[in-house]
Amino acid sequence: MRLRLVREKTSIDFFSKARLWLGISMVMMVVAFASFLIQGLNFGIDFQGGTSIRTQSEVAVDVGEYRAVLEPLELGDVSITEVFDPNFADDQNVAMVRIQAQEGEESVTNDTITAVQDALRGVSPNITFPSVESVGPKVSGELIQTAYIAVAMAVVAILIYIWLRFEWQFAVGAVLALTHDVILTIGVFSELQIKFDLAIIAALLTIVGYSINDTVIVFDRVRENLRKYKKKPLKEVLNLSINETLARTLMTSLTTMLALLALFVLGGDVIRGFVFAMMWGVIIGTYSSIFVASAVLLVLGVKRDWSKPGNTTGNQFANVDA
Repeated sequence: MRLRLVREKTSIDFFSKARLWLGISMVMMVVAFASFLIQGLNFGIDFQGGTSIRTQSEVAVDVGEYRAVLEPLELGDVSITEVFDPNFADDQNVAMVRIQAQEGEESVTNDTITAVQDALRGVSPNITFPSVESVGPKVSGELIQTAYIAVAMAVVAILIYIWLRFEWQFAVGAVLALTHDVILTIGVFSELQIKFDLAIIAALLTIVGYSINDTVIVFDRVRENLRKYKKKPLKEVLNLSINETLARTLMTSLTTMLALLALFVLGGDVIRGFVFAMMWGVIIGTYSSIFVASAVLLVLGVKRDWSKPGNTTGNQFANVDA
């Protein structure tokens, strides 16, 4: 007896309300974009500028205690992370303390840095500060620009890949689904004012990869079924293909969410923003693979010229039981 998340054969009509799903997606994208324009993003130190202080002590790093002694200084956004390295000695405990630039100042002042160091000495008297580095507003602005370019280039590269592998209609559907995922993820961070830093950019790029993997699996099955059922309407072929890959999609999403949930609960504040972005990305990426990419393909239609032999590359995992 095998555990299944869905029946072995399903016949769900995913496109009975295709216009409704596309309409909901459009509304969510408009709301997300409006939130971005009105509220903006709550940029972290990476994008706002600030100072990074490296600490080293013989006493084990206690992030909570470090944060507690710095709170009275009212420094705003302070990020504290413990640094792990297999080359460190047993009594070598290293942490990175990042402090955002104070309002009206180009960078963190020397007086502020001294106050931070004195506060940390209250936790560990023998603590040392091997390095102090500052990120100015110019560098932060360049990081923001580079982050936008990285996400845009990833989407363009995927557009070219899908266009070469499938037909242009598939490429348009896939890229619109990816754009949908990225905009909604940025919109959630804008609406909830969750700290947005370089880790979130890494999450966005990971979401793009995760979403396109789901979409390619579905599109591979669509192409295979279009060759197999030459006279069947495109809507029926799309429904059949999604139903055939549904078990694999749900199993992948569920197992990924279980791992992310454990990280969200147990991983601490340092990676919570990254994990939240990934959890949201898994949900919205699964949704867009089924209801956005395929719906766009249905609207655009596809030229059914299958004189060439079928290529089933990528389908070997599409029938995993779930």
